[in-house]
Order: sequence, then C-alpha cells, then structure tokens
Amino acid sequence: MVLTDVTTRKSWRRGEQRGLKLIPVGLALGLTFAVAVAVAGFVFFTGWDLLNVQGLKPERRIDAKTLFDLVKLAFGVVAGAGALVALVVAYRRQRVDEDAALREATRLHTERFTAAVSQIGQESAAVRLGGVHALAGLADDAPTTELRQTCIDVLCAYLRLPYIAESALPAGDTRAEHEYRGLREVRQTVIRLVRDHLRLKEGHRHSWRGHDFDFTGVVFDGGDLSGAVFDRGTARFTGATFAGTAMSFAGVQVLSDATLDFTRAVFAGARVDFAGCAFKGGSTDFTDALFRSGTVDFRDCGFIAGSVLFRGGRFTGGTVSFSGDRPSPAATEVCFSGSTVDFDRAVFAGGQVAFGGARFSKGSVSFRRAEFSGAEVSFERARFEGCGVDLAEGVFSAGAVRFAEAEFSAGSVAFRDAVFVGAAVDFAQRSLLGGTLDFTGARGTPPGALMPAVPAGGTAPVGLIVPLTW
Repeated sequence: MVLTDVTTRKSWRRGEQRGLKLIPVGLALGLTFAVAVAVAGFVFFTGWDLLNVQGLKPERRIDAKTLFDLVKLAFGVVAGAGALVALVVAYRRQRVDEDAALREATRLHTERFTAAVSQIGQESAAVRLGGVHALAGLADDAPTTELRQTCIDVLCAYLRLPYIAESALPAGDTRAEHEYRGLREVRQTVIRLVRDHLRLKEGHRHSWRGHDFDFTGVVFDGGDLSGAVFDRGTARFTGATFAGTAMSFAGVQVLSDATLDFTRAVFAGARVDFAGCAFKGGSTDFTDALFRSGTVDFRDCGFIAGSVLFRGGRFTGGTVSFSGDRPSPAATEVCFSGSTVDFDRAVFAGGQVAFGGARFSKGSVSFRRAEFSGAEVSFERARFEGCGVDLAEGVFSAGAVRFAEAEFSAGSVAFRDAVFVGAAVDFAQRSLLGGTLDFTGARGTPPGALMPAVPAGGTAPVGLIVPLTW
C-alpha cells in the first residue's frame, strides 16, 4: 500500500507539472501582426530594390479604377488581418484540445497504474505476475516518456525489495519454499520484460532504450538480460549481489552516452556471463567491485570505444575470464581495440583472471598500482599489437602472472617502477617483434625467462628495457 500511495502521488505531481502554458491572446495577436508587418515590409523593400525603382510618380487626381483598386486593397488588408486572427485562435484551440486529450490519457493511465501497483502488492504470486505485466503494458502505452519512466521505476523498485536467497530458507518449510519460488518467478519475469524491451530496435514505439534502470542493491540469483542494447540512459547495478545460479548479459551492447554502473557489486558464487558483449561507447563501471567466487566471463567481447573501469576491484576467488582462446572455429576473440580499460589499484589476491589469447590493438589498458598478491593472472598467448598496457608501480608479491608465448609486435607494455618480490612472473617463449617491454625503475627479482635474452655484459634486445641492476 505504501508503494501504491507513493507512486500514485509521484505520477499525479508529474501530471500537474505538464499543465498547458499559453501566452495571453492579446499578446499573441500583437506578435502575429508585428511579424506580418515585418514580412510585408521585407517583401516590399526587397522588390523595390530588385526592380531598381527610383521613386513614386505623384498623382493629384485618381480615376475610378484606381479608387476601386484602393478599396480592394483595403478589403484585402482587413481580410488578411481577420485570417491572422482566425489562425491564432484556431491554433490556440488546437493546443487546448491536445492538452485536454493528454490530460484524459494521463487520467486513464493513472487509474490503470494505481490498479497495477495494487496488484503487485498482493500476497498471491499469480496476482503479482498480472500486475507486473500490466505495468509493462502501461509503460508501452504511456502518453509521455515521464510516465513510461515511472512504470519502469516501479518495476525496478520491486526488485529492490528485501529478498531472501533460497539457501537462507528454513529447512523443511514447504510453505516458505513455495512462497520463495513464487516471488522468484515474479522477479525473473520483471528481468525478462526489461530484456525484451531493450532488444527492440531504436524507434520502435515499445522500446525502452534511453530510459534509466535502478537495480541498486538488488540480489540477483539468476536472470537473463542477454542481447539488451543500452543506448543513452543509465542502468545502475550499484551494490548489487550476483549469487546462486547463472545471470546472463551475453551479447549486450553498450552504445554512446549509456552508463552501466556495477560500482561495489559483489560476484559471489553465480556464473555471470558477459560473453560476446560489445562495448562501443559510454561507460561500464566495476569500480570497487568484489569478485569473490563463481565465474565472470567476458569471452569474445569487443572493447571498441568508451570506458570499462575496474578501479579498486578486488579479485579474491573464482574465475574472471577475458580469454581470447577460442574453443571452436566459430568463436571470436576478446579484442581491446579502442576502449579505455582501467584496473588501476585493483587487488588480485585469489582465484584466476585470464587474458590468454586476447588481442590488444588500440586504446589503453591500465593496471597502475595494481597488487598481484595471490591470484593466477594469465596473459599467455596474448597479442600486443598497438594498445598501450600500463602496469607501472604494480606490486607482484604472490601468486602467478604469466606472459608465456605472448607476442609483442607493437605498442608498449610498461612495468615502470614495479616491484617483483615473490610472485611467479613468467615470460617463457614470449616474442618481441617490434613492441616495447619497459621495466624502467623496476625492483626485485627479474621475471622468469626474461633475462636470458640479455647476454652477460651485453645489452638488452631492441624493445626490451631493463634496469642496470638486473
């Protein structure tokens, strides 16, 4: 009931704010006549100039024909003035009629909206399902984008309500289990409806592209947003928890001016699938996210434009894969070809993070001040073809970081001022074919299979920059 009252008042306030605003009729007519006189004067003087008229011939006496022409001109001016008045009045009447129609549509929408929200608040899962579908239909039929956004806000708010995971249910409580399954089905339906509307083409009258979605703090124990297109607007997953079963973002497209916010999200046990996503603009933000367990898969993604941020992210368990190793000939590869990907100050303390076989061709990937203290991070068979990869001031204290069989053909991979004090960093069989490996200012134990390329007393190969102390 509280949700119903709040959303109804919100919709009513928005309706009040859309009241028709018309300037006074006298002012409207005055402005119209002024514009008409200005246009007539412009036409007259333009014609005067084009015809190269030198002056007017004075007439002391006029004949009947000329007098009749003057009378017709006077009637024409009066008729024109009357037409202008009629035009202004007709336009104002049309505006009033349109506003009345909008008010009526808004009133009907508000009545249906109130009924749908009341259904969502019922105990029966079947009734709530009906309310969810009714709200989605209302969003499709909403007379304004503001009213559509209100419907979307209520659907998202339903997901934000307190939710107990299946693992927390009392053992042997059949009723609680049935209630949980009913609630979960309603929640999954909301997610599916959002997905289906974000899959529609741009310009489709039922498309929800460009709207905002607030999933702050939501517990996702499964769901499917695969194939959704985020173009403008913001989707907030701030503080959301992904646990339990699979959650799919496979094939999602992030276009210009869109924002996906996973700030402080927790990935704890679920399989979250971002495979095949295309980051073509906007911003996708995983700042301070916690990857604790489960699997997060970015396989076959294209990082083409915009920014993807993992600043301060903590990788303490599970698997996060950016691997480009293709399991089948039909699969593509992870390609960093224009985006700014930022792992600055991230902590890799456990689990596995894989960039194996990925291609770094354009844009930039930054691991500045990242801490590698227990995770297994793999760049095996990765190809560095022009993208700048910055691991400056990183600390490699435990775990393993492998660049085995990596190919450096262009661009720069910088370990400036990095500290190697315990992690197993391996460059076995790496190929340096034109790119740059820069260890300027690095301290600690040289990475494995890196220094044999430097003969005793000799100089490092072209493209390999190491401290003199190594």
